[in-house]
Amino acid sequence: MRSLPPLVKLIEKCSKNDDMEKKLKRYKYGMLILTFFAYMSYHLSRKPLSIVKGELHHNCSKEDLQNGNTTHNTSTWCDFPPFDSPDYKSLFGELDYAFLFAYAIGMFFSGMIAERVSLRYFLSIGMITSGAFTAMFGIGYFAEVHVLYFYIIAQVFNGLAQTTGWPGVVTCVGNWFGKSKRGLIMGVWNSHTSIGNILGSVVASAFVGSQWGMSFVVPGIFIAVMGVIVFFCLIESPSDLGIDPADSSCICNYERVNANEVVPLNQFYADDEEGPKCDDANKVSDGIREEVAISFLAASKIPGVIEFSLCLFFAKLVSYTFLFWLPLYIQNQSSLGAADSGLMSTLFDIGGIVGGITAGIISDKLNGRAYTCGVMLIIGAGMMGLYNTYGSVSLTVNIVLLLITGAFVNGPYALITTAVSADLGTHEVLQGNSKALSTVTAIIDGTGSIGAAIGPLLTGIISQKSGWQSVFIMLISSNIIAVFCLIRLMIKETRQLRQEGGLLHSCCPLNNDDEYSVLIREDRMV
Repeated sequence: MRSLPPLVKLIEKCSKNDDMEKKLKRYKYGMLILTFFAYMSYHLSRKPLSIVKGELHHNCSKEDLQNGNTTHNTSTWCDFPPFDSPDYKSLFGELDYAFLFAYAIGMFFSGMIAERVSLRYFLSIGMITSGAFTAMFGIGYFAEVHVLYFYIIAQVFNGLAQTTGWPGVVTCVGNWFGKSKRGLIMGVWNSHTSIGNILGSVVASAFVGSQWGMSFVVPGIFIAVMGVIVFFCLIESPSDLGIDPADSSCICNYERVNANEVVPLNQFYADDEEGPKCDDANKVSDGIREEVAISFLAASKIPGVIEFSLCLFFAKLVSYTFLFWLPLYIQNQSSLGAADSGLMSTLFDIGGIVGGITAGIISDKLNGRAYTCGVMLIIGAGMMGLYNTYGSVSLTVNIVLLLITGAFVNGPYALITTAVSADLGTHEVLQGNSKALSTVTAIIDGTGSIGAAIGPLLTGIISQKSGWQSVFIMLISSNIIAVFCLIRLMIKETRQLRQEGGLLHSCCPLNNDDEYSVLIREDRMV
């Protein structure tokens, strides 16, 4: 049992007479709220660069014309070096890539680290470090630093620090919440991503026209403060309070799993590790279940991990391209300035909140995560085409299409990174060992983050050479490929839905809570 955070110790001293059920409920939803704001601060600190891009390089000749100024003999006098060069879009792409590539590489290791250290320390140190490097980018404005490598270094180390966030918060929520209505709970909880993007856009837009350095310093301070709060308040698991809500009976059979699909438990441990036998897989010591962390390779063998990881590669490529480039796209395609374009881009994130919650509800009702993701990805591809074609018709049309596009682009991404990751990380073949959750989350999100790194980088190159039309072709193609990655799982889920009485059947749930057992109950067709 880990030691309790300082503030929780104080609360426990003042509430000794509370019954166990009341205590469990209080901390359960308290941790849900705390992790919500914690990861919201991660995204709040990621957003400023997409807003500030329009200020680092914009049309100085147009500004002279509006102000009636004819004294400047260069069209880049108002730009911030080194982003005053003609290839400024490629430089922006390099900044995005520096952050996201470091994030993607670091993510594969952070999950395994999170399983083996205290999540409270892991998150709080990561958040404070991320705050320092976020602020470092903004300090470049006040210190008048015009060297590209200064900003690339800030992005790289910030990207590494930010990898602490997702495995940490998902593992914590997975420890506190069971599988019942997990899609709905995590769909609502995952709105922290979009709300963080919205708040980050608002904060950055407030300073971008005057002192854009503050667009980074303020979010940096915010996430660092949240890191301190996490240190004083985060309870990683009910077991830290001496509570074990899970059934401690040994799960020693595979009655619901087809023999062709079963992965023996000892394969989920490294070659030099001795996996628990059936008698001690769920060994209980002093009333608390002891679990052993599994290896990276073993986690990748869990049914569904590879398919959803590849799907997220392309889905996150699309989502993060919008995250990092949408404000500049709006500014280039309209007469709006950097601040107004940043605020306009928040509509995409508002749509993403609705899409994430809707995806969670539908997947719970249908007992089909892959099917829900696949359908939303197909619709999202169509909506991106419509937005690119008709988004510039009028402000009203732009707003409506932006909201709908955001819902169908971010819906599948949100579902995979939350409910799907948690489902797979507590898959039945693990025999109740929840230690895999951080590693599974890291594999899925790490693979997705590689796509997230590639998307913005390609956008900078493609938009510079071929224009925005080619960028949208890339995004639509990525969505379609993401659907193909899930085809096998979608077919199996569709068969099961038909056996249960059709796609709208929801009154007769499956005999078990884990819908992925459906995928591995059936005999292989090949």
